[in-house]
Amino acid sequence: MRSRHYLMCRPDYFSIDYAINPWMDPAAGADRELAIRQWEALKSAYEELGHTVSLIDPVEGLPDMVFAANGALVIDGRVYGARFTHPERAAEAEAYLSWFAARGMPAKEAAFTNEGEGDFLVLDDMVLAGTGFRTEIGAHKEAQEYFGRPVVTLQLVDPRYYHLDTALFPLDGRNVAYFPGAFSPGSLEVLRRLFPDAVVASAADAAVLGLNAVSDGRTIVVNAEAADLQLDLKRRGYEVVPVDMSELRKAGGGPKCCTLEIRS
Repeated sequence: MRSRHYLMCRPDYFSIDYAINPWMDPAAGADRELAIRQWEALKSAYEELGHTVSLIDPVEGLPDMVFAANGALVIDGRVYGARFTHPERAAEAEAYLSWFAARGMPAKEAAFTNEGEGDFLVLDDMVLAGTGFRTEIGAHKEAQEYFGRPVVTLQLVDPRYYHLDTALFPLDGRNVAYFPGAFSPGSLEVLRRLFPDAVVASAADAAVLGLNAVSDGRTIVVNAEAADLQLDLKRRGYEVVPVDMSELRKAGGGPKCCTLEIRS
């Protein structure tokens, strides 16, 4: 385990004003104060584990900016910017790129639609990349050229799992946990070949966004309702920190959605 550096955005303007994924229901609304308390607990969990948390200022009118993972992909101190699918989120891309530029980090504006770490997950020897709902395959090729790391394309097929990080997370640099029902048959076979010892999550744990988790290689921060997944992780020797993200889940987000890793 090494100390990680995370970027987060406080949900000061969080609301559900539109529906761009199956989780969102504007008629049901959201409790912003509860969302803030849950987000603060997540931030505290990272800090108590010894990780560094930097903050980007939220922007009024961008209620989904709390989902920092979508803002970029950062590897070796270099930034590949997001290009959002839906116009409701488009302005987030510039906000995140500007944050990195202000800190002198080299950044590339994307030519293809992608939503950052929502669909790019980094392991030691490869980057897993989702497509099907939010990220174009062209972005996979662009990221591979920019970072010089192999990028493996995975096809998502269930709209509830619209980003790769809702259906899979790295346990460490060499293994993953995933929900099979989120992937096409061919992509599922790729995962089985690459990760024969993976943790395979149940439909019940996936349905509470249990796979939207964050691991530092030893300790995994996971949605509290994903009970069986937590037991599986503990059996593998991982420490587990359960968190309640139920209010942010109303917009389709969990711990990982709120967390962008800055890899220097």
